[in-house]
Amino acid sequence: MSELKPPSFVSAQMVADRAGVSRSAVSRTFTDGASVSAATRRKVLEAADALGYHVNHLARGLRERSNIVCLVVSDMTTPIRARMVDVLTRKLQASGKITMVINTGTDTESVSAALRQTLNYRADATVVLSGTPPASLIETCLANGQQVILINRDERLQGSSNLGVDNAMAGREALYLLRRAGCERLGLITSNARTASLVERETVFVEAAAAEGVQVVVTEAGPTSYESGQEAARRVFGRSEAPDGVFCVTDLLALGFMDVARQDFGLKIPDDLCVVGFDDIEQAGWASYQLTTFRQPLNPMADEVVDLLLQPQRAVSERRMIEPIPVWRRSVRPGKR
Repeated sequence: MSELKPPSFVSAQMVADRAGVSRSAVSRTFTDGASVSAATRRKVLEAADALGYHVNHLARGLRERSNIVCLVVSDMTTPIRARMVDVLTRKLQASGKITMVINTGTDTESVSAALRQTLNYRADATVVLSGTPPASLIETCLANGQQVILINRDERLQGSSNLGVDNAMAGREALYLLRRAGCERLGLITSNARTASLVERETVFVEAAAAEGVQVVVTEAGPTSYESGQEAARRVFGRSEAPDGVFCVTDLLALGFMDVARQDFGLKIPDDLCVVGFDDIEQAGWASYQLTTFRQPLNPMADEVVDLLLQPQRAVSERRMIEPIPVWRRSVRPGKR
């Protein structure tokens, strides 16, 4: 059996030789706005089509801007993160960007390693959806001409852009919904992730309740997951003074919490217990939940990311906030009983 030869690729020089033009003429033909005669363009395109030539954009990125935008993201299997990546990649690709997704952890070390990887690919910009890289690494990215956008982080690192949801508004409105429903014993369910967004929702909710003379029992039962919501419900309703109104800082926690409250403790929602979530994942609207929640405005956020990428880089940090959208369903009573 004869030895298989490794596949060869069609180079720009091969196209130039077949078309009878210079190598630079081939380059100009495939560069938007470059000057090349109609006759030369026709010969180059015919030769490229015959040879099956495609422009190597990564190689071109070694000489000019790569048009690559990297997304540094973790927890990609969770509903809200999966939707966020889906919306962002579609918006970025529609704007002509090449999207590269790097799956990483939430810790600073993992995010830093991922950000260094984006420099190897000469990405024009990186959007960080998980964790926060150190300021020194942001400075390295900026020095290499890369733009950095942080999503839902509270840090303002010099030169980076920070795009977030108004979690404070959600915390205050969640309290209003529960108090309007006549809830007097309030609880908050959170996770041990302790991200900036989760902490802000918790802090504002607890402080707003305290301003009305109401104490909130905070329960933290594990990672941000359905199972943690279940565990939180077992702890909460195993006590004598269980709440009649609860704010879960994410929908995943809320769904697990609701299932145990109904199935294990026989509570009726919203008659015995009112629940508010955050994110508005697809499952929140299912008939078995009908969860009142706050929708993360993913499309407007993606539009803001694209807008930031089209803006010239700034030497100072920039922070943009977008309000979440209240979505009232049936897990909260419309008014006092």
